[in-house]
Amino acid sequence: QVQLVESGGGLVQAGASLRLSCAASGRTFSSYAMGWFRQAPGKEREFVAAITSNGGSRYYADSAKGRFTISRDNAKNTVYLQMRSLKPEDTAVYYCAGTARYLFGSPGEVDYWGQGTQVTVSS
Repeated sequence: QVQLVESGGGLVQAGASLRLSCAASGRTFSSYAMGWFRQAPGKEREFVAAITSNGGSRYYADSAKGRFTISRDNAKNTVYLQMRSLKPEDTAVYYCAGTARYLFGSPGEVDYWGQGTQVTVSS
């Protein structure tokens, strides 16, 4: 079992930056691909970014490319999402996710979820 706990969300103005963190329990963190999804009110949960277990490959949704950076520190059992140039449309609950697969891009491929952290971007 892997438990995921997100932190770092908050209320910011458009153009600001935030860094989300996701701390994972368990000794198998380094074997899991990790990533982030988000869900805005009234919308489906959508993929944001993912990183392979060794950090060698990273993938982003088009909406995140060029503005968001995913990274991980396997020694700290933590995955990060650095978000820059935030826009009001980035407002959502951001969920940390993990999978024993090589990678994932849809909610159905996720094995573990965090509880979510709210990000609100004001215009």
